[in-house]
Amino acid sequence: MALKRILAVDDEPFNLEIIEEILEDLDFELKMVNSGPECLEVVEEFDPQVILLDVSMPQMSGYDVCRKLKENPNTQKIIVMFVSARGTVEERMESYSVGAEDYIVKPFSHNELKLKLQHLNQVLIEKESLEQQVEDATSTAFNAMANSSEMGQIVNYIEHIGSIDNEHELGKAFLNCLGAFDLQSNVEFRLDNEVLHFSVSGVCSPIVIELFEMLKSKGRLHEFSNRILVNYEMISLLILNMPGQDPDKHGRIRDHICFLVSVTEQQLKAILTKKELLQQQQQLNDAVSKVHSKFTGLIELLNENRINNEAVFKRLQEDLESRIPTMGLDEDQEVFIYQKVDETIQNSVAREESVKGVKAAFKEIENDLSLLLTR
Repeated sequence: MALKRILAVDDEPFNLEIIEEILEDLDFELKMVNSGPECLEVVEEFDPQVILLDVSMPQMSGYDVCRKLKENPNTQKIIVMFVSARGTVEERMESYSVGAEDYIVKPFSHNELKLKLQHLNQVLIEKESLEQQVEDATSTAFNAMANSSEMGQIVNYIEHIGSIDNEHELGKAFLNCLGAFDLQSNVEFRLDNEVLHFSVSGVCSPIVIELFEMLKSKGRLHEFSNRILVNYEMISLLILNMPGQDPDKHGRIRDHICFLVSVTEQQLKAILTKKELLQQQQQLNDAVSKVHSKFTGLIELLNENRINNEAVFKRLQEDLESRIPTMGLDEDQEVFIYQKVDETIQNSVAREESVKGVKAAFKEIENDLSLLLTR
């Protein structure tokens, strides 16, 4: 388990007692302090992986404490979960803008806090396993940025995604393209039956996923601090480090990412459409196979009936030829019987011609279905 040490910060002892009670049966080392300054005093020595940080505290608010933690290279990687009695969109945006990774609203249940910590534990595990990959990917992106112009990167990306036929590969390619612009990004793909998340850090933090959910239908662009969120029908993109000191570059990058989200969404739709068409093609292939099997069985049955009829008429004709002369019939009676037998045989031949017509019709239907499959 990656999560071993938790630091809880709250000016209300009762709230700390609740947290201690919830976590007492879990395998965590828990330390509790009563103020922001005390948190900053003990944090480096205690070295927690997660800090449960109250927002509203005297002397120093949770936002100020979080800023200090994220400004310090020794503590900036610690996951901060804000604990607050309010959970508005504005407060969550403010929490995210100062660097928090998660947010929980008081009063919370035992299970809610435990599930949050279990998820953060998984985030820590995946981050550890992906650190080297992220470092290599970042290095590759920086090299690409140094060797290509911004428009060159966009053109290369558009040419590349044309050959991608998988949603996961498209998400990775999108992140790589954004990385070439030195943009720290989180991406959400909303498909019919699932939602996919991609992040330069390997996994999207819970607060990012909450922002995607809360703002996906609230307009095309949201800008706060040096962050920007771009919403399209199936894709949302959150950039964490928009250039704030260069207005021209900021505007240029904003235009680039809106265009990139647009072309990525079109490719995503093309991938899903192709998958649907392939599925329909397979269903049509299966239907044609079943029709062919049914037609073949029916033709075999008709052929079998024709052969049986021919055998029956042949035996009848032989019996008549051997018995009629011994039956004492006059000539008119014999002629009448032979005429009836001939008429029956002719009718059988006519049915045989109908069978040939049925075969031809079946063959024509099969050919028409085959033409549909090749279009």
